[in-house]
Amino acid sequence: MKRESKLRKIGQQGYLLTLLVRRNIKNQYYRSFIGVLWTVLNPLLNMLVMAFVFSKLFGGDTDLDYPIYILSGNIIFNIMRTSTSGSLPCLVHQRNMLQKTRVSIALFPTSNVLSSLVTFSFSFIALLVVALVRFFSGHYVFQWTILLVVLLIPAVTLFSLGISYFLSALYVFFRDIEHIYSVVLTLWTYLTPLFYTIDRLNSDLVTKVMKFNPMFHYVEFFRDLLLGTIPGGTELLICYGFALGSFAVGYAFMRAVRNHIAANL
Repeated sequence: MKRESKLRKIGQQGYLLTLLVRRNIKNQYYRSFIGVLWTVLNPLLNMLVMAFVFSKLFGGDTDLDYPIYILSGNIIFNIMRTSTSGSLPCLVHQRNMLQKTRVSIALFPTSNVLSSLVTFSFSFIALLVVALVRFFSGHYVFQWTILLVVLLIPAVTLFSLGISYFLSALYVFFRDIEHIYSVVLTLWTYLTPLFYTIDRLNSDLVTKVMKFNPMFHYVEFFRDLLLGTIPGGTELLICYGFALGSFAVGYAFMRAVRNHIAANL
């Protein structure tokens, strides 16, 4: 009986999580004229703007075709950026449900991370389209190793989950964290080589500091795959080390304060 009860509860939680992800995707493009197509157009348009603005400054320094260089970095970074920023107020926004029902608080930030993965899948299609166009125009050699992105996505997901758990729980007690995190995200964006190469920094100190930026490793891992290079086991361990560390800290913090969350909503 206990086993059946646990399985039923898991099934209910899974069903609710699916509904939350669907709702997030619908709300993201609510009343949008072209709807979910924006998930493909948005990264493409951003790539065109950034390639136009920065190609003269940084385009010649990249081993990877520059439009692909920009797009690949942004779609990986956006998994973390959109899921964590969206998770900040997610518990507060579900005040009524959390105060009236016994729902796992982890479901709400988790749904934001899974929603960002859905967006990534569409952005990945955009990347494939750009890669094929650049291949036929002679600017890029298409590599099968791009399919090994499946090794990277679980690490980025766990890393984003950990931050989302931590921020969503902290936001309940400290609402100003939303403004602080906005500044942190801006700084994080510029400290990650999304549109420039790390060689351009011309600083050994900054280069060493960059190694402690988890998003640097995730972005570079993905770009290596696009170049046809399979990163070594050490780099994979680094990626998953950051991911497991983030998840452990975020989940532990959420569990530590979960009994106080409903009272402070």
